[in-house]
Amino acid sequence: MADFWQKHWFGLAVLLGLLVTGVGTAVSHHTLAQNPTSPSGSSDLYLPLVIKPGTPPPQIAGCDIFPADNIWNTPIDTLPVHPNSANYINTIGANTGLHADFGSGLYNNGPIGIPYVDVPGSQPDVPITFIWYPDESDDGPYPVPADAPIEGGPDSTGDRHVLVLDRDACILYEMYAATPQGNGSWEAGNGAVYDLASHDLRPDGWTSADAAGLPILPGLVRYDEVAAGEIRHAIRFTAPQTQKAHLWPARHDASSLTGSNYPPMGLRLRLKADYDISGFPPEIQVILQAFKTYGIILADNGSPWYISGVPDERWDNDMLHLWDGITGSDFEVVDTSSLMIDPNSGQAKQP
Repeated sequence: MADFWQKHWFGLAVLLGLLVTGVGTAVSHHTLAQNPTSPSGSSDLYLPLVIKPGTPPPQIAGCDIFPADNIWNTPIDTLPVHPNSANYINTIGANTGLHADFGSGLYNNGPIGIPYVDVPGSQPDVPITFIWYPDESDDGPYPVPADAPIEGGPDSTGDRHVLVLDRDACILYEMYAATPQGNGSWEAGNGAVYDLASHDLRPDGWTSADAAGLPILPGLVRYDEVAAGEIRHAIRFTAPQTQKAHLWPARHDASSLTGSNYPPMGLRLRLKADYDISGFPPEIQVILQAFKTYGIILADNGSPWYISGVPDERWDNDMLHLWDGITGSDFEVVDTSSLMIDPNSGQAKQP
């Protein structure tokens, strides 16, 4: 055994070095915000993850959620601050705290967050009737189960998003204001379909299940990725007043406000690099590190700084409220224009 260590110490040391350097780096809009509390519960054994170029894209049910070089999956921690950053943040609410718009349990008899379901390729397609924006919707049928989970629950009067992932074809189907019909079909305000292997964006000017014309599922915080120790994508959030404008990769806006200090859809922000996250529990540090590395993206109108995620009984709601004391002033808007390769593609230059 001594001879083994003498012969192989260098290779083992290199391997150990690689391992060490690889470690370290929407309840619905009507939900009431909770009172902020102070962060606590740090762990001496926890090292935040450092994301390196070439990091694999996030996965759900075996599907890559867009290619690794998609704008959703591209770090923005080295990009310049947008010249209008302070004004945008003041409009959203510089002194307003973050709110985890997801959690465990029920709120108003519905799940806390935006749920999704993955289905096999054999899931039967059903007719979809679009009642509000048929001209900006991708035609059905969609493979939506009759019991697909609805944001806010079956009795919700909110956004009623329904997200369905075909895990065999890796195609994402999303609907807004969705209601199941007695014959197995669905009625929805509008719908959008995404090939997750593609960088294709929706036609410019088209809405989606989100006001920004963006997909919803890629921007949700999921418990599994937090438990795994890393989030490798931007995260969806909402703001109460937005501009009649949108920035790449957003395709649509939902406002009549033209003032230049109103935030446009698609705006990307990051938690400031010098914001100390070490006092938060490890699970929260994972989310906050993603805010620094990948940022948050403005995707819909709603309450200020509401961060979107998937409901899960494993969330600790009290822990999620520990970040309520983080305010808009702890963020900065970044200029992502240097990452754009083609205005009609989500592919991004890698920093």
